Amino acid sequence: MRYTKAALLVFGLGLGLGFVAVVGEVAWLERPAAGAMALGLASLPLVLFADGRGVRLLAWIAAGFSGRRRRPLPARPPRKPAARRPAQRRPPVRPRRRKRG
Repeated sequence: MRYTKAALLVFGLGLGLGFVAVVGEVAWLERPAAGAMALGLASLPLVLFADGRGVRLLAWIAAGFSGRRRRPLPARPPRKPAARRPAQRRPPVRPRRRKRG
């Protein structure tokens, strides 16, 4: 999660700079703040991929393109279906109307 932390830190830095720029009315600080926020948000999907299973996924894709093939898994015997219980009757949602008499 180190890359994710860095991306969120860049976004947070841009957010802080943006707050300072708006409150202090510092016009020259607005563009760098917006750039830092955009960089942090744009890099977030990439770093989440890199921190997570991205490397493993890329290795799996590369193994699929390699010349060696793995043996197929042995076939499993078919499973017996689970025993089903008879459906229980549910009480009505509201009581029946009484007949007028």
